Amino acid sequence: MRQVKSLCGTVAAGAVALVLMTETASAQQPPPPVAPILKNYTPVTAERLKKPEDRDWLMVRRTYDGWGYSPLDQITPNNVNRLQPVWVFSTGVPNGHEAAPMVNNGVMFVATPGGQVIAIDAKTGTNLWRYRRPLPEDTIVLHPTSRGVALYGDKVFFATNDAMLVAIDARTGKEVWVTKVEENKNGYYITLAPLVADGKVMVGASGGEVGVRGFVAAYDLDSGKQVWRAYTVPAPGEPGNETWPRGDQWKTGGASVWVTGNYDPETNLAFWGTGNGGPWMGDQRPGDNLYTASTIAIDVATGKIKGYHQYHPNDSWDWDEVSPPILVDYQRNGKTIKGLIDAARDGYLWFLERTDGKINFIEGKPFVKQNVFKSLDPKTGRPDVDPAHKPGTGKTADFCPSLWGGKNWPPIAFSPKTRMIYIPANENLCGTSIGREVEYSPGRAYTGATTTLYIDPGADHIGEVQAWSVDTGKRVWTHTYAKSQNWGPMLATGGGVVFSGGTNDRMFHGFDASTGKLLWEFPTNSGVTGQPTSFMIDGKQYIAVQSGWGIDARAMQSRLNAVSPGNFPEVPEGGAIWVFAIK
Repeated sequence: MRQVKSLCGTVAAGAVALVLMTETASAQQPPPPVAPILKNYTPVTAERLKKPEDRDWLMVRRTYDGWGYSPLDQITPNNVNRLQPVWVFSTGVPNGHEAAPMVNNGVMFVATPGGQVIAIDAKTGTNLWRYRRPLPEDTIVLHPTSRGVALYGDKVFFATNDAMLVAIDARTGKEVWVTKVEENKNGYYITLAPLVADGKVMVGASGGEVGVRGFVAAYDLDSGKQVWRAYTVPAPGEPGNETWPRGDQWKTGGASVWVTGNYDPETNLAFWGTGNGGPWMGDQRPGDNLYTASTIAIDVATGKIKGYHQYHPNDSWDWDEVSPPILVDYQRNGKTIKGLIDAARDGYLWFLERTDGKINFIEGKPFVKQNVFKSLDPKTGRPDVDPAHKPGTGKTADFCPSLWGGKNWPPIAFSPKTRMIYIPANENLCGTSIGREVEYSPGRAYTGATTTLYIDPGADHIGEVQAWSVDTGKRVWTHTYAKSQNWGPMLATGGGVVFSGGTNDRMFHGFDASTGKLLWEFPTNSGVTGQPTSFMIDGKQYIAVQSGWGIDARAMQSRLNAVSPGNFPEVPEGGAIWVFAIK
């Protein structure tokens, strides 16, 4: 019989309630009783997803527009220095903890690496249930993380690393249904949080480094049955296939989808970002290669791709553009633009226009050092690429930003009060790449590239937090990190404080949203790569975030250590959920 262990204690400094729990149960034991808070669990409705209440965080970025904004305003620049931990919960697993803590009526749902979803009393840190889905030993997972769950009705939707979609009973933590999304042995795996909209739950799959064919798929909420599938690499006879070489390369063309999309209820369109082409070198797949490195607009009713914007055709830099643009209406030349804004991995800030189908280009400008694009076409936004900075098969080229981009997957945030977006950027990082011929084999590496990373000579920092006005298209302020990269998702709040982690000093930071002044920071157990959220219980505002270094933040740190020994110390790993409040 396996044992259940629970250890609760108090840390004198800051009176931190520390909750460390390992929950296992014997098959002979009856299931634990449902906690009162779960018996009274309020199902999530479609109306609440469209207009979430101020105290709840029901989606990964709280609202369909992807703003990453909480209107809660108790925490301000005047009192944020009194922010202290309320409770800390050890997840029991290492590696990159990137998911947002989701809160519905006082119940927090958190996904972690290791195929785990945990339900917690958001006020006390008490474990309510823990769901685990062990992976087969031969599972292919290049990035073993989870970026979150989706809540709808009385279910929690969770996508697993072995490319399964699971519906979990929110009250008990038991599986309701499980659906295979794709075949993991062919390299498909899932790291994103599902998106629920228009009565469907949608997911995409990672695997651009192993020759997958990208897609977004939608499933019935009650049964798990597939409703539609939209491939991001078109087959012969489909629009866009002419941008691929003749033959079967479209079958292994990449364009994977591994960050949750945003949604416009007015047009019933979901906006998803797509990744690199396969293999990495564009000269091995001549053409624009739609829809790699693009934002696509999908009709959620039918799965039809109704519009797109491709940021850089024939990608050869591994610049996945999987971060979906946020939906923000902004001003240009006295006109209101129904906007899409994307701080892209290619180092450009893109201002686009959304319609009921087509995506229009408005403006693009670099937000970090960029030496690949000589200019952008003023009508289409198509870049004029400098061939000297485009790597190829047997051809080495250097380029800025590095393969990790000016901003990687960590999402930006927008505050409607300041009218600014907040970008977790990495400046002064460049790299080289050279390609080689590579043959496709299911489930095996299909990049065909050797890469390096270097710091731009004379650089005095790498990581940045940038603030840009959406109405002027100009940068307002920048905070720099002298000896750290930045892998911190952003949270903007109604109180005028912006929160983010992302640094190798383990700090969680609070900035003045208007000026960029660092107002507060707190050392956590590890590096903070999780998406912060804010919620209210019994009239009190809380800030929640996961700390847990790993995945690409760890990989970049290792390369920085190699090029600048001693300046980028190792970061301790191990996951924990931190919840803060004013004391």
